[in-house]
Amino acid sequence: MNNTSHPALEAQSLIDLISSRRTVHMYQNRSIDSDIIEQAVHAAHQAPNHKLTWPWRFTLIGPETKAKINDLAMKMKATNGPLEGTQLELFNQKRVHPQLMVVSQMISTDPRQSKEDYAAVSCAIQNFSLALAAHGIGSKWSTGSMTRHQLAYELSDIDQALEDIVGFIWFGYPERIPSPRRPDLSEIYRSTP
Repeated sequence: MNNTSHPALEAQSLIDLISSRRTVHMYQNRSIDSDIIEQAVHAAHQAPNHKLTWPWRFTLIGPETKAKINDLAMKMKATNGPLEGTQLELFNQKRVHPQLMVVSQMISTDPRQSKEDYAAVSCAIQNFSLALAAHGIGSKWSTGSMTRHQLAYELSDIDQALEDIVGFIWFGYPERIPSPRRPDLSEIYRSTP
């Protein structure tokens, strides 16, 4: 078998993996082997990118920095007072237990290239998430206001003059896997003569 042909069974396995991947919000307090993370980044790095700009950057956030990012998130979330009880427990399951990868995009002054690069980074994030899913690890791509906060850039050691944060990828072993309803293919797929 050469590198470009894949048996039908492998193709079906890939389709099953893609179909089963879900955004996970609740995580177990369980660590992930660094080899799995590096394998997922390797998969991300295989994403297509127009003009070979390699626009993605992956920054794995360590426990000390993640605690500071979570402190910032808690302050931003607790506008009506400190989180307590169930709210605090939910916050911990969503933020404390999973690991965090910050994904950024190299800035281009050309708007068209910037759009192409964003598409490439999105493909890289999907590859990263699928590679994790192959190991039973769930993920969530977050693009909320935290990703645009100046302190998030500083804590992640990302130079805002050179890179834009595209998202926080929270990942870990899922506490539970949601099963959202997807529209039928007839609602999103069409063909022309």
